[in-house]
Amino acid sequence: MSLTTSTASGPALRASRLPPDGLYEGPRELRRLAPGQVDRPYTLFDVVPLGPVIGAEVGGVDLTRPLAPGVREELDRALLEWKVLFFRGQHPGSAEQRAFARNWGELETNPLLAAGDDPEVARFDRTTTPGFENVWHTDVTFRERPALGAVIHVREVPPYGGDTMWADMAAAYDNLPPRVKERLEGARAVHDFVPGFARFTPAERLAPFQDRFPPVEHPVVRTHPATGRRMLFVNTSFTTRIVGWDRDESDRMLRLLFQQAHVPEYQVRFGWRAGDVAFWDNRATQHYAVNDYAPHRRVAERVAIAGDRPR
Repeated sequence: MSLTTSTASGPALRASRLPPDGLYEGPRELRRLAPGQVDRPYTLFDVVPLGPVIGAEVGGVDLTRPLAPGVREELDRALLEWKVLFFRGQHPGSAEQRAFARNWGELETNPLLAAGDDPEVARFDRTTTPGFENVWHTDVTFRERPALGAVIHVREVPPYGGDTMWADMAAAYDNLPPRVKERLEGARAVHDFVPGFARFTPAERLAPFQDRFPPVEHPVVRTHPATGRRMLFVNTSFTTRIVGWDRDESDRMLRLLFQQAHVPEYQVRFGWRAGDVAFWDNRATQHYAVNDYAPHRRVAERVAIAGDRPR
């Protein structure tokens, strides 16, 4: 005997239900440019895309030398369009790395991170120290003005592993269900440095910074100041609740929004070689440092560029 019954439109299926607010298969909108942006060629260097919406390798630019104004302008356009740029085999010194980043604004430091030989350069030396940063996050959203972007130089790589991944949060927003977008309109969320750092930092080290970095509020969906694109602006490390929402409703919504960075169609994954540099738009992306190379060593140095207040 058949388990289904025939209808005018075909066999009837048994009653079934998937849990709400999950990630489901199917077509996704993958739009690299903001509405109205024209896809123009680059004339001063080579750009090799690593995916449809995020990530491109740049060739023909020497980061150890000052940038000509035209090159800086075209790199800025490439950053806005691709969200993260990769430069192979550059080997800049700390002063050269800082000089490159300063083309986009003043630098900022993070006292919660170890410094390299230069106090404006954070060093991530993963040897006996347990690896972290292996969660999807946007840097320093616990600041009133989170970083515009960051430039990271990987000095030493393990024999395998140690990749970094970035996700395009404009694509993540574009593909939210309309009912979710409507619910998020005007919503604001609290960001706090404590939960992100408390997982791997002793309380006695964090306590002195609580007054310096009180919890702050940012829009759940921010508008990019240069492109006008709308982007999700919550992350697992620092976003704790949606203001004015019931705690259960807030937690459920944040779980859904945190999941969006996990969609491979919105991501790029980069395999490092010693001397490589990446420059990413911190306003538009999240990133994840893959922690799969212990007990080998990975050394990277990063400078951050001060940003604006999210709106």
